[in-house]
Amino acid sequence: MVDGLLYRLRLLSLGTVVDKPWLIVEYFVSPRFVWGAALTLWITIVSLFFGILVGLLIALLQESKNRYLNALAIGYLWLFRGTPALFQIIFVFNVLPQFGITLSNFSSGVVALAMNEGAYMAEIVRSGLQAVGRGQRTAARALGMKEWQVMRHVVLPQALRIIIPPTGNQFIGMLKLSALVSAVAVEELLLVANQAASSNFRYLEALSAAGIYYLIFTTLFMLVQARIEDWASGKRRRRTRKASLFERMIGATGDGARVR
Repeated sequence: MVDGLLYRLRLLSLGTVVDKPWLIVEYFVSPRFVWGAALTLWITIVSLFFGILVGLLIALLQESKNRYLNALAIGYLWLFRGTPALFQIIFVFNVLPQFGITLSNFSSGVVALAMNEGAYMAEIVRSGLQAVGRGQRTAARALGMKEWQVMRHVVLPQALRIIIPPTGNQFIGMLKLSALVSAVAVEELLLVANQAASSNFRYLEALSAAGIYYLIFTTLFMLVQARIEDWASGKRRRRTRKASLFERMIGATGDGARVR
């Protein structure tokens, strides 16, 4: 009898879950969800931008011949790659005020995500710079180029072909990591969806609407990334088979390799 009652309750709860599919559209176009999606995108862009700057700085420190600067870069990578991003967000929000540094919820999340991202971007930038042979730099200097000219005309055009694809993957990863800032009460997309669903227990509809936003952002950036790669690679890319949008979404490159 108890089992039969539980079975009827499950059927009843299932019916109440799926009986209002139009709620997905209502959630999707509601001002709170639109604001949450916009804030999520803004957090992603700002965090990645500063993460790239931090990564470039750390990569240059790693290339430095000064052992103290090199040790500083290694320590930074060890710290931020060895601790969870959520731990870093909570640490920045709760611990820094004890040292007189008070940041808003939004700023705490962005600072922590940017510092975390910088540790990964440093390796990406460093691998791109190191891929350009020293012989090319030496030849450019022999032609009378200054260091900034060597970097601008010789190193960066070639390094970009290596740096851009993983940077695109980092953008997508950052888009998903941005949900962690909800731990410090930043009303990004996932927190908005969770709060909306907690009032009426319509988690399927609310989370589906949030998921659609994430998929739209990811797909649009895949298209943008493809255009940027075409621009950076130039004619070299035309001699290879272009990866389809589906291959990009599952992380497969044109030659069948997998990317993170």
